[in-house]
Amino acid sequence: MTNQTVRERPDTHDMYVVHRVFRRESALMPRLVRAVRPGDIARARRVAEHFRGYALGLHHHHTGEDELIWPLLLARVDLEAELVLRMEEQHSRVANGLATVTDLLPSWERTASSADGERIAVALEEHASALAEHLADEEDHLLALIEEHLTVAEYGALNERFAAETPKDKLLLFLGALLEEATPEETADITRNLPLPAKLAWWLIGRRQYARQARELRAPLTAGVW
Repeated sequence: MTNQTVRERPDTHDMYVVHRVFRRESALMPRLVRAVRPGDIARARRVAEHFRGYALGLHHHHTGEDELIWPLLLARVDLEAELVLRMEEQHSRVANGLATVTDLLPSWERTASSADGERIAVALEEHASALAEHLADEEDHLLALIEEHLTVAEYGALNERFAAETPKDKLLLFLGALLEEATPEETADITRNLPLPAKLAWWLIGRRQYARQARELRAPLTAGVW
């Protein structure tokens, strides 16, 4: 008989759903920026607000990985140095892309000029490219290692931290963004694990609020004004 403890392993499928959200939003944003008519300051501010929410979610996602996941993997797995360096460089490029866009937003919000908007759209396209490369590498190289070497509690700490750090008024919107990408089976899994107050808030308030805001934000794209 052995004294070795059998540890329950996490299911990382939810990470694929999260990645779908980031792929969708990073691809939409250059189009949203270019769809803002010159001088439409109210619309520019609305799109800028959406970007800041996206950037906040991506920042919390990546800092959680950096502080909760990477240290455990590095301590337990003999990862190739080239992979570690590549992933670190990708996180840096993604973060720098977000910072570049953030720095450009105030001028555009004041004027909604086409020149400022185009600079932001180009920066967003570069960010989306860097992010797509990073997410693909995570899916190809890291998620299987997480399932093999981390416990359910260790992986679950990632979602717990995200919920704790996210402003309460953003949580239902982030949930809506996630469920928009989820299959019926994935939706059932996601909502099954929600606390009862969160389930009620989503069904009574959140789903209609998210649908309304998504329609308003994307209206110029569906009308072909881009």
